[in-house]
Amino acid sequence: MIPHTDALERILAPLNATPTELLPLTEAAGRVAAHDLKARLQNPPADVSAMDGYAVISGFSPGTTLTLVGESRAGAPFHGQVTPGHCVRIFTGSLLPAGADAILIQENADQTGLSVVARERPRLGQFVRRAGQDFGHDDVVLHAGTRIGVRDIALLAASGHVWVRVHRKPRVAVLTTGDELAMSGDPLPPGGIVNTNGLMLAALIRAAGGEAVLLPPCPDDPEAIADTLRAQGTADLIVSVGGASVGAHDHIRAALGLAGFESDFWKIAMRPGKPLMHARRGPLACLGFPGNPVASLVCGIVFLVPALARLGGLHDTAIATETARLGASLPANDLRFDHLRATLTAGPDGVSVATPFPKQDSGMIRLMANADALILRDGHAPAAEAGSVCRIIRLSSLGL
Repeated sequence: MIPHTDALERILAPLNATPTELLPLTEAAGRVAAHDLKARLQNPPADVSAMDGYAVISGFSPGTTLTLVGESRAGAPFHGQVTPGHCVRIFTGSLLPAGADAILIQENADQTGLSVVARERPRLGQFVRRAGQDFGHDDVVLHAGTRIGVRDIALLAASGHVWVRVHRKPRVAVLTTGDELAMSGDPLPPGGIVNTNGLMLAALIRAAGGEAVLLPPCPDDPEAIADTLRAQGTADLIVSVGGASVGAHDHIRAALGLAGFESDFWKIAMRPGKPLMHARRGPLACLGFPGNPVASLVCGIVFLVPALARLGGLHDTAIATETARLGASLPANDLRFDHLRATLTAGPDGVSVATPFPKQDSGMIRLMANADALILRDGHAPAAEAGSVCRIIRLSSLGL
């Protein structure tokens, strides 16, 4: 068995980002920028008011009476020039008239007709948003390798982008194996079960920014599995599920060999997920996941999500972790790195409390669905008391 960290490095090292495509900004959310995006416009495009009030020339004393000579509002700027002793009514976001250098806010002014009495001395530049103070022409507003989020859409639109070049979504073929499998809604064969792993991993792939191709379940036949593997020429990655262990009907290793894949490793020092395997045929990789649903999902989180990040063009492929306090004591660990399903509650000191479920069986799907986090424990970790610090993966951070 190799450490799971070594396994991850070996999976990621040969992966390259997918080719790029040009998308309209309306479709770019969730995709990864293929190159640095520079501003084509500055923001604000010109000096504007940050408040409702009066555009003035600063320097007069409180009690000064100013003469109102016009109005500047969004979409209808004042085209004259402000001179000493005069002011222009102005509204938030409106263009600052020529000559004005400050805003007398309306709360500090009394207007009667065309006369405005100031109750403060506005400072030079007060409540003025200068042209380009947010970003200027040619400023990099989004770096290559960054996933474009909802807020980035506003930033890119404001900076003048209509189309953006992004990496194509990685295509992942999900191959489930087993004579017992039936698709959700189909009649179950004798001794059969629903193909939960395929649906679950397809959802995980989509949540991580990939495109899932869920293949029909394969029977427990090495040749049939190999034929399916050979047919995945347009996939960027294959994930097989089941048949990865040492039983008489575990055929993935043999099928990979028949399909021309070269094995890289098999078995890792991790729980759940020990039977994980990795094989390659040229640029195409196959990750062989165990069939237990919890083990399959944990392998998906630990290995598939970073692989999708690398294929999708993200520069940062690491899964985010955070600290919490244990809600129950844990015994000393053996040589395998642990991922314990746990609930999270708010602690009195503001640090989350992670309480592992008493049972951690890899077939208990309901506990996985009810978990908030995975507690991470190193191999050979000593016993830990309740209240001690631990590391966790918060599942909601992955959209799960």
